[in-house]
Amino acid sequence: MLIVISPAKTLDFETPPSIKKSTKPAMIKHSAELIELMKNYSPNELVSLMGVSHKIALLNVERYLNWHTPFTSKNAKQAILAFKGDVYTGLDTDSFELEDFEFAQEHLRILSGLYGILKPLDLMQAYRLEMGTKLDNVKGNTLYNFWGDQLSCSLNKQLTKINSETLINLASNEYFKAIDKSVLNAKIITPVFKDFKNGKYKIISFFAKKARGMMSAYIIKNRISDLQEIKKFDGAGYRFDNKLSSDTEWVFLRKEQ
Repeated sequence: MLIVISPAKTLDFETPPSIKKSTKPAMIKHSAELIELMKNYSPNELVSLMGVSHKIALLNVERYLNWHTPFTSKNAKQAILAFKGDVYTGLDTDSFELEDFEFAQEHLRILSGLYGILKPLDLMQAYRLEMGTKLDNVKGNTLYNFWGDQLSCSLNKQLTKINSETLINLASNEYFKAIDKSVLNAKIITPVFKDFKNGKYKIISFFAKKARGMMSAYIIKNRISDLQEIKKFDGAGYRFDNKLSSDTEWVFLRKEQ
């Protein structure tokens, strides 16, 4: 099976990587096109375009100007180690062994507004460009237009390589919308994590993001190939609920935090 997750806004390029092995992003030429577009935006324009503070806008203007190829271990970092949001807290790569990284390299993909699709050990330079950004480009006015069916085609190639027809969607709605499902040759399973609060079960963003990372790590560390084994996931107290689940949406509930 193949897992897809979202990137994170929070980045860590200060901590030395725990693994030396690295690869290069397959869609780097398209990333360079987007960087050239982003270099045209002033800090004030980025504030409006991305809905960020002036401080963050200034930081990203600097990032766009400094972005350059080729990527090396001196100017870039492996994606799975560079992202540091809630999903990656749950993923907990600090606990990974070499074999875990190798399995993840084959079975995990990170969706990205700038890089399209990243393998875990693909080198990347710091950026901020969310998939939902409305950015005028040669293919339309959104990043969804820009990437088109390229992401699905890339996932199809990897699914064929690992002889699988199953995609585990652990990405956010914003990012998974970038996948053209009409092109994707896979059954899509979407795990949903709900916590009990104020008398009912509901999705709480912070906990759900962390749980997506934990489930990714569970699949990776246990080398899971049997789809049904995912239902045994019980990280942080979540339990699979058969009654609330459907064939493609698997619901995991947690009574207490």
